[in-house]
Amino acid sequence: MQEEKITLQTDEGEAVDFYVLEETRINGMNYLMVTDSQKDDGECYVLKDVSDCEDSEAVYEFVENDDELEYLCRIFTELLEDMDVEIQK
Repeated sequence: MQEEKITLQTDEGEAVDFYVLEETRINGMNYLMVTDSQKDDGECYVLKDVSDCEDSEAVYEFVENDDELEYLCRIFTELLEDMDVEIQK
């Protein structure tokens, strides 16, 4: 499986690459589970698409709300169960 790579820009203007493990749409919002490494020891993050319809590119922010993150981790765990991915909190 070839993972899609996305590049996000920090508030300081630094480009950071992430690799998309899975994506889903819940209640009209798009979410991505990404990792910062293609190796087994990468950190995983959940991103939420907060773009407006007039934005030319997608705008993502890290999901930081604990309840939302817990719920999304359960969803992504189910979606990734056929892949060799282990999610640890």
